[in-house]
Amino acid sequence: MKIDCLVLGAYQTNSYILRESTAAKDCLIVDTGLQAGELIDFLKRHKLNPTAVVLTHGHADHITGIPALRENYSDIKVYIHKLDAGMLTNQQHNLSALAGVQFSTDPADLTLDDGDIIEQADINLKVFHTPGHTPGGICLYSKDEQIVFSGDTLFAGSVGRTDFPGGDMTQLIKGIRGKLCILPDKTIVYPGHGPATTIAQEKAHNQYLQ
Repeated sequence: MKIDCLVLGAYQTNSYILRESTAAKDCLIVDTGLQAGELIDFLKRHKLNPTAVVLTHGHADHITGIPALRENYSDIKVYIHKLDAGMLTNQQHNLSALAGVQFSTDPADLTLDDGDIIEQADINLKVFHTPGHTPGGICLYSKDEQIVFSGDTLFAGSVGRTDFPGGDMTQLIKGIRGKLCILPDKTIVYPGHGPATTIAQEKAHNQYLQ
């Protein structure tokens, strides 16, 4: 798998562009950042065709690029967990006022549940429901590639905030321990913010998992 990461917007959100190989033109996007201009430029510069965007959760700094993607790629499909689906259309729930943007957009094309398999652009990702940062927070796992996109569930040396509406630290840690810590130690973790890490590194050194 070819993985490109763009760090977008004031909140430095990681937006991932996934391709089956370097030569592939179809791609899958994980999260969009607050401003999608750089993402759109990247896709056009490399002549890529995004077939889907998967949102790890519904906070504004991960979803506000959706209208630009839909405008430029009319066939793109938007995925989000069913418990965060309402955040796309509700400015209060997606916290866009805190980001200074007052954002809402059209509903998702498909809603997800724990254990679902996303099949787009010749890439397969398994959905892990890991609530706690938001009620519908998810991680996306590829067993073959031994990678997991953790959104704002797990970071290098930290975990997602739980002081927003719908947050729950007990639930968050339970999900991390039950669904991420059981993955192979060498699994690479690509988080929603900050650098990549590994499951082994977080089990050994993340203060929230000790």
